Amino acid sequence: MNHEFIEALKLLEKERGIEMETLIEAIEGALVAAYRREFEIRSKDREKPRERDITGAGQENEQKHVENDGITAHIDRRTGEMRVYQPMTVVEEVQDPNSELSLEQAYALSPDLELGDQLVREVDPSHFGRLAAQTAKSVINQKLSQAERTRIHEEFSGRVGGLASGIVQRRERNEVLVDIGRAQAVLPYSQQSRLDNYTFRKHMRFYILKVDQREHRPVIMISRSHPGLVRRLFEQEVPEIGAGIVEIVSIAREAGSRTKMAVTSHDKNIDAVGACVGQRGMRVQSVITELNGEKIDVIEWDPDIAEFISSALSPARVMRVLLDEEEQSARVIVADHQLSLAIGKEGQNARLAAKLTEWKIDIKSETQYRELLEASWLSDFDEAVAADEAEREDFDGEEVFENDDFSYDISSVMPSSENNLESLESAIDMLEDGEEENVLGEDMGDLAEGGSDIE
Repeated sequence: MNHEFIEALKLLEKERGIEMETLIEAIEGALVAAYRREFEIRSKDREKPRERDITGAGQENEQKHVENDGITAHIDRRTGEMRVYQPMTVVEEVQDPNSELSLEQAYALSPDLELGDQLVREVDPSHFGRLAAQTAKSVINQKLSQAERTRIHEEFSGRVGGLASGIVQRRERNEVLVDIGRAQAVLPYSQQSRLDNYTFRKHMRFYILKVDQREHRPVIMISRSHPGLVRRLFEQEVPEIGAGIVEIVSIAREAGSRTKMAVTSHDKNIDAVGACVGQRGMRVQSVITELNGEKIDVIEWDPDIAEFISSALSPARVMRVLLDEEEQSARVIVADHQLSLAIGKEGQNARLAAKLTEWKIDIKSETQYRELLEASWLSDFDEAVAADEAEREDFDGEEVFENDDFSYDISSVMPSSENNLESLESAIDMLEDGEEENVLGEDMGDLAEGGSDIE
């Protein structure tokens, strides 16, 4: 090994991003392993004797040693020169010539050596042979792979929550393996979109979900169904979001079907929804194309939660929103012909609105709401009659005076059979006008059949 070897390591560091020091330490470790393999030197637990270095190698300020059971290897960081050192112990009778030295041999090296002393002998690496070279290569590759795995783990751990462009490689069971440049990522079945077609060598963009460990190697988990994918795609398409002028407040997504996204503008001169949709819908269409046709609703966020809930239920038109802030729930009233639109197919529109606003939403048609009010009014009337009858029973045994005025004239509040519908509607209108602000607190517990109750 020479100066060209050091230059090659520097080039490898530049191209693969692995530090030269890491590579040199890996090679030094490989040399020690090769020496042990060649001469079948096994580790022994023994007390370390007094050590004298007669080679002067330890005095070089550029030298570093990797110790492994007393054997050390060193590669000069400047010249690329390589040396391996074997500790030798001075003994009276030599049993292992690879690690022991007789007293006579020791005296020939230094007259100060005594029995039990230890010195360091330089080994000629050229004597390792072919097996040693193969062993060194194997260990070097292992060290390089380990360093690469560490680098990948550190790099992608810092990119969690971001985007990665990749090429579909193949399927393994329900998972899709994707090449994302310097690493391979895994797309689990639970993170796939039903609209995607993962054909070989197809280019796609993915959301980096997390970095796991499998069998001592990092595994990058990616997603095509996470709401964060929609957020990152809009951040790339809409410069106003990157500049902080437009903010994505919340996203509710059912991947492969529909997404609702609430946005707001910090500049009164910038329309948040218009910025995300783009001229002639080009910006939002770019995201829809990446998601293979998934529908996207962009709505204006409003600090008034009632207005926000109304917008979240679009395209349905909301007549009224009654709030219970303590329970963080809302009763939404829509026209009869808008009920199915507000609820959506299989309840999807109501579900997404509830996720987007983080409020429980109970949707009622106008007719259902009137029936609730009627049932509540009749229940209150019955309770009042029962309470009065109980009060009359308390007078049992006392003198009771008959009085024509002491009777119920319900004609003023209860409609007759002849004009039942018209009078009942008038009574309900009076109730609505008088208790508009507090009707939710009184009626939220009295739910009728039908409608939609979404959390």
